[in-house]
Amino acid sequence: MTESAPLREAVIDLGAIRDNVDALRAQIGTEHLYAVVKANAYGHGAVPAAKAALDGGADRLGVADLAEALELREAGITAPVLAWLHDADADFDLALRADIDLGISSVAQLNAAAAAAERAARPAVVHLKLDTGLSRNGIAPDAWASAVRAARAAETAGLVRVAGIFSHLSGTDAESDLAQADALDRGLSEASRAGLDPEFVHLAASGAALTLPRTRYNTVRVGIAIYGVSPFPHREPSEFGLRPAMTLRSRVVAVRRVAEGQGVSYGHTYRAPRDTTLALVPVGYADGVPRQASGRADVLLAGERRPIAGRVAMDQMVVAVGDAEVAVGDEVVLFGDPETGAPSAEDWARAADTIGYEIVTRLGRRVARRYVAQ
Repeated sequence: MTESAPLREAVIDLGAIRDNVDALRAQIGTEHLYAVVKANAYGHGAVPAAKAALDGGADRLGVADLAEALELREAGITAPVLAWLHDADADFDLALRADIDLGISSVAQLNAAAAAAERAARPAVVHLKLDTGLSRNGIAPDAWASAVRAARAAETAGLVRVAGIFSHLSGTDAESDLAQADALDRGLSEASRAGLDPEFVHLAASGAALTLPRTRYNTVRVGIAIYGVSPFPHREPSEFGLRPAMTLRSRVVAVRRVAEGQGVSYGHTYRAPRDTTLALVPVGYADGVPRQASGRADVLLAGERRPIAGRVAMDQMVVAVGDAEVAVGDEVVLFGDPETGAPSAEDWARAADTIGYEIVTRLGRRVARRYVAQ
């Protein structure tokens, strides 16, 4: 790392995303695979991550909302894109013009899509989302029958094409997830009785796609796993043949020696157990580093993992290095590929009592992204 490099940098290995998708396709074996690139591709950068995922064999892309879908279209990505989270004022006219598939969670949304289709003189491509037990968005079970009949009527009128039916798992445990698969089967039977014949059926995201074949159907939506982060708190991505795509790094900006007993950072929650060298790293919770990991997480510095000393501040943290030789400008890796000796996103998640998803997704805008293809 040179002095001209950014103070805070997330290096994104697009080759890892490509290879992870290829590995996932081989393991999961479904006919179709959605690469989920919502939330700026879980912090990795939506457009470059989407392109890498498509290079790896994903045939479709998934996002949360229309703005995210439009970002992909504006970047020239033409692969099918499904957006599934809409408010009452969502611009379905624009979605149709941009050839975006719509996840539909209510009859009201279905009607809005049909109205946009009538104005555009072309059918809206929709995927009906059934609530099978997560109790978030999705058509409630007591409305399935009326919703699929309405969808069939709109399809017969040439206003929509029901390309898919899907749901989302709670991930509570295998038994609960399999019960949701049973519920989805009932919804599919209801849809069939109404005359619907969707091409795509999808339920599993990363966790279930990897471990519960019953939930795969003919399509899966894989998000966190394509970035080489484990969907399970106590299992490493390497178990599934995946490698982390993101390395978060910075450098030392100050070094000082303190005496035994000296307090460090706010509240002096850390006191040096002996005479100790401290390294100042200009990354803090404004950059997405969880304050909850204060005093619990490590970084890679001077060839070894070193502990954070005291509280993570807004813009900086202090690392205790004992008697190691460190200097201003030395590279600090907060997390990355553990094969390099660095902590992983999962390590940071455990230190912060959270999940790896949050660690990579929450990085702030001061963290520069740099893309490599290894």
